[in-house]
Amino acid sequence: MSKLKVVHYINQFFAGIGGEEKADYKPEVREGVVGPGMAFNKKFGDDAEIVATVICGDSYFNENLEEAKAKVIEMVKEYDPDLFMAGPAFNAGRYGVACGTITDAVKEELNIPVITGMYEENPGADMFKKSVHIVETRNSAAGMRKAVKSMAPLAVKLAKGEEIGSPEEEHYMPMGVRKNYFAEKRGAERAVDMLVKKLKGEEFKTEFAMPDFDRVDANPAVKDLSKAKVALVTSGGIVPKDNPDHIESSSASKYGKYDISDFNNLTEETHETAHGGYDPVYANEDSDRVLPVDVLRDLEKEGRIGELHKFFYTTTGNGTAVASSKAFAEEFAKELVADGVDAVILTST
Repeated sequence: MSKLKVVHYINQFFAGIGGEEKADYKPEVREGVVGPGMAFNKKFGDDAEIVATVICGDSYFNENLEEAKAKVIEMVKEYDPDLFMAGPAFNAGRYGVACGTITDAVKEELNIPVITGMYEENPGADMFKKSVHIVETRNSAAGMRKAVKSMAPLAVKLAKGEEIGSPEEEHYMPMGVRKNYFAEKRGAERAVDMLVKKLKGEEFKTEFAMPDFDRVDANPAVKDLSKAKVALVTSGGIVPKDNPDHIESSSASKYGKYDISDFNNLTEETHETAHGGYDPVYANEDSDRVLPVDVLRDLEKEGRIGELHKFFYTTTGNGTAVASSKAFAEEFAKELVADGVDAVILTST
């Protein structure tokens, strides 16, 4: 019996082309395996083989979404594969979004099984775990061996059209699918059993896991705004003209800190947005629409606030990993405190 044909998608880093400096690499297809494909082919054994590898830079894919999707789908279609596989992306945000986007698109347009893998906090996971099988991985490429061990068997099952077990059994993220089954005990008994175990402090497993949301207690109100130093922070991507620090348009890996002490307002000549998740036209015309420097200068002159902090902090919020966002905030919050800032206005899009 011939082996199942697999087309594999990877980014510029795993293809050995380069890092961030090569993130604008355009889609390219190569015969056979590249990079992590070697480990997958070994794990597939006699069941499947990677016949082609599609490579695309993370920035290029996310910043040219429709064009990149169309090009990659065209490349995949040429090989008439039994399965399309992407990644794994681990905790690389833009790579994860690209893997999720392209697997979902291939599934819809070519009607073939697809699979990818990434860390649970990767933004691509939240975006696509309900529509494609995403195997949960560790947060870095150090977990490649384990990722291959979980992804390869599930990939073969999907390609063969075999019955797929539960997320726990197959190591993929829950897709929100419910299946009827006959249980030995009725629901009321199972619920009481879980309650008793919980009361006793014993281990138990819920049948319906609830989402776990962060709860942040509000700080006390500022007692006197007329004496307060107020800072601006934004996830709307406002940056000096030409984006000097090259903050990514989505799945940001960094934030910027910029001096506004000489600005009473932000103009089309001085500032713009780097954000790729909303129409930038109005923000580029007048960045005060996202980062209200002009209004705060007025409040400062009127004595309604003590002063506007000389620096603002900025990043792009769309697709950026929660873990990255927290890390950014923890870092610059220390600077804000050290600079005597009393209050922060956080603007979005």
